Amino acid sequence: MIEKLNVYIQPLQSWRTMHIYLPQNYHNSDERYPVMYMYDGHNLFNDQDATYGKSWGLGEFLDRYDKPFIIVGMECNHEGNERLNEYCPYDVENGFFGPITGKGQIYMDWVVNELKPMIDQKYRTIPFRECTGIGGSSMGGLMAFYTVIHYNQLFSKAACLSPALSLCIHQLQEEMNHHDLNKDTRVYWSFATGEVSNVQYFLKNIQLFNDEIVRREAQSYIHIVRNGGHNEATWGKQNQLYFDVLWK
Repeated sequence: MIEKLNVYIQPLQSWRTMHIYLPQNYHNSDERYPVMYMYDGHNLFNDQDATYGKSWGLGEFLDRYDKPFIIVGMECNHEGNERLNEYCPYDVENGFFGPITGKGQIYMDWVVNELKPMIDQKYRTIPFRECTGIGGSSMGGLMAFYTVIHYNQLFSKAACLSPALSLCIHQLQEEMNHHDLNKDTRVYWSFATGEVSNVQYFLKNIQLFNDEIVRREAQSYIHIVRNGGHNEATWGKQNQLYFDVLWK
């Protein structure tokens, strides 16, 4: 079951839609559930809501998965370049898409201080970090990794699919250097061979962080999709894998 919740992001002066997935038995039980917060929430569940007409099919997957979850799909800002700005925690002068004004930390401070408390009050969540994860693809994958580092006291798991790491890799390294990482942290990485021109370069960037996570005695898993692309069809096919890696 999908509920849509319109919320106002005060620091960004913007309304946004949250796509909330609830387990099938939610209204027939008193059970509490772990939560995954996920970027680009409009692309997760329904093809008619998805930007390119194809969703991840996440709702159908979770309906048959053997562990129930609440998913908070956070729709992006569709105005101009604002998705890039809000899904990047740092300013970038010479990015592939031009200059980026990083609003990612402002956005995630709002998620942590406003959205998560509201979700925990409105729904029967298990609010502890051990039962709270974050996920996304592309810029959302970048943000998922940034979030699990910067807000590790609140998020213990991150699904980083096709993450745009090269956009700000040095800033992310500095971010890791300034934060502790709990040993129960789990990170899932993936990319498809069909979406990158240099597989070894992309893999090297991921391995840089993978090795540091392992050095800190947390868990990191890398999955390479052969012949996949930078699209919802490729990401949706990984639903089972990243949920198993992060939650089992």
